[in-house]
Amino acid sequence: MGAVPSTPRLSGARPQDTADYLIGSFVGEKTFPIGSDFWQKLLELPLNLHWPTHRVQEACKLFAQNNCNTRHLTKILIHLSWCLQECVSNSGAPSEVYEKAVNAVYISSVFLKYLIENAQSNSIEEFHLSLNESEPAPNGFKTDQNIESLVMHNVLNFIGSVEVSPKTYLLHHELLNFMLVAMSTQLLYGPAPGPTDMNPFIDAAMAQESSLVGLVVRRLLLNYIIRPRIPYNSASYPVFSGGSQPGVLQRVSSAAATLVLLPFNYLVNSTGDGSRNPLADSSLHVLLILNYYHKCVVGDESLTDRSDDSAASDSLSKGKTYFSDNPYCKALENARDIEFDRVDIEGNAHSGSHVRLPFASLFDTLGMCLADETAVLLLYTLVHGNSDFLEYVLVRTDLDTLLMPILETLYSASKRTSNHIYILLIILLILSQDSSFNASIHKIVLPSIPWYQEHLLHRTSLGSLMVIILIRTVKYNLSKLRDLYLHTTCLATLANMAPHFHHLSAYASQRLVSLFYMLSRKYNKLAERIDDKMGKSGSLGQDSLAEDLSAELHIYTDFLRIVLEIVNAILTYALPRNPEVVYAIMHRQEVFEPFKNHPRFSELIENIYMVLDFFNSRIDSQTHDGEWSAEKVLQLIIMNCRSWRVEGMKMFTQLHFSYEQESHPEEFFTPYIWRVALSQRGLSFDPSAINLFPVDLPIEKPNDDGDDQSKFQNTNLNEHRVLLDL
Repeated sequence: MGAVPSTPRLSGARPQDTADYLIGSFVGEKTFPIGSDFWQKLLELPLNLHWPTHRVQEACKLFAQNNCNTRHLTKILIHLSWCLQECVSNSGAPSEVYEKAVNAVYISSVFLKYLIENAQSNSIEEFHLSLNESEPAPNGFKTDQNIESLVMHNVLNFIGSVEVSPKTYLLHHELLNFMLVAMSTQLLYGPAPGPTDMNPFIDAAMAQESSLVGLVVRRLLLNYIIRPRIPYNSASYPVFSGGSQPGVLQRVSSAAATLVLLPFNYLVNSTGDGSRNPLADSSLHVLLILNYYHKCVVGDESLTDRSDDSAASDSLSKGKTYFSDNPYCKALENARDIEFDRVDIEGNAHSGSHVRLPFASLFDTLGMCLADETAVLLLYTLVHGNSDFLEYVLVRTDLDTLLMPILETLYSASKRTSNHIYILLIILLILSQDSSFNASIHKIVLPSIPWYQEHLLHRTSLGSLMVIILIRTVKYNLSKLRDLYLHTTCLATLANMAPHFHHLSAYASQRLVSLFYMLSRKYNKLAERIDDKMGKSGSLGQDSLAEDLSAELHIYTDFLRIVLEIVNAILTYALPRNPEVVYAIMHRQEVFEPFKNHPRFSELIENIYMVLDFFNSRIDSQTHDGEWSAEKVLQLIIMNCRSWRVEGMKMFTQLHFSYEQESHPEEFFTPYIWRVALSQRGLSFDPSAINLFPVDLPIEKPNDDGDDQSKFQNTNLNEHRVLLDL
């Protein structure tokens, strides 16, 4: 027997044989009209095949060869659309209707995924998403309608309109898997969207009415918040029963374990992990992919709605490239808290078309899930793009709900991807732009931090812990990642926080001074290497090593100045509230001495020595028998903080850094989201077909040997997205 049977099994045939025949007919040469009862038999029959992987692959190859003539992909997508229409229009539809839809969407996913993986060109024609002109069509069906628009409208309409229940759970889950497969055309192209990229299903999703887009965004986020459980005890799902006829999902998951989505195995294997939820994970992946999609268009904007070939060539001749609007991004940016009817400054209520969400539940869910990269991506997307949600976060009194998992993840940076660390640091930078945030984090006192191993932290403020973790991240970056942007983001966040420090702990204060010392040692070593090179040749020279040394010295000069400005901001604006900082500076005052005459640092160092002179003189004026204990020195500092006056110090403008997203964020986020989705969803996509990101290289590959190990990956502060507000 070949890949598929050549003759049907007649009466008395076992269900397995009948299913084998139907799948064989679906992928074979014979064309079945869209109105044929073949489609009902295919979708109604429990498909209990147990094919080995090679046989599934042969079936997919045969399907790809014959689909151009049979147009069976188009036909099963049409039947899927009809099934979904019936489910939406009839809420009391019997379970058989949902089972037909599940079969239709799953079979569609298997074969569509193969076609996408093996696409040979940028032409949508390769999928043959249309009926032959000679095809007899049922009454009322327009044979010339856009198939991808038809199916995506019905898929999105079901997701947005039908509540998740034990009866609908499986269909919701499989439709989200289908969405991932349909949108996987993005994997075929590079990270920068181009005008020749063909993403027909995502483009169809972008063309939906704004009201439907809002419903979909709301449902996907509610799935993530509510995290519906798998309805194991539901009699509606034979796939979950222990009987001898498990249904379509078990068949395909066992038949194509390395080829397709594995929903059944994934569901079963995931239930032991309380932090993972299949429907929630799928919903978030789909939402993020939709949110960061931008279609690149060439030509005048007035031509964008023209789909014929002449319009395309006319557009290309214009030579003007722009990116179309993304309705899902807009819907997410404009989402509002369901608890409040926001009124603008003129007293006008906002339009009821906005997506309404329970921000409190969303906040709590994110707090539980921030160990997961997709949760971090969602939090970043919301705090950066949705001003209402950012405002909600900033007024919460339990900021530790979000910050503690963020800080714990940063603490274990060596176990995380560099992208994960970057996004977390950007979130902290965005939050630190608000002065109320910087003040409130010092009011939250943590009884203990059991995961912090280097030092016993008892009754430490959340603000002090944040300082400790940020400085620790800088040190980790110096020894491992050596990335300029990470350094800049950490220091920018500390600079935003500095004027608002309140009773910074002794350990945090010591870490701050040690940060300056560590950076100064790096600076001095670089300066010595440059001096040695100049001493041997009489000049620094123009070779690449000399340029690298000079650029890196400039970087460390900038870093040292930022740290000195952080210290100055504390001493200028918050000294009476931070005696431990004064003590730490006095205890290590010798580390500042070498820089007193440095042209970039002298004015800042002068302020530090003004403070040192004040408190040193107070200690010297005290008569004391024996050694000064740390406790006595600290008490004396606390007493004299009351009489400290800032007059006489040189006043510097407060540093205030802000985050600005790059002009084309999709070039970073789209590859990142797809990497995470492929790794978490059990999707096996042919690596040779992926161009969105390099699949043959590890995500991180630090270079741990040679002179190059001290170099930063980037050498121009102006290339990055952390901006100093003047």
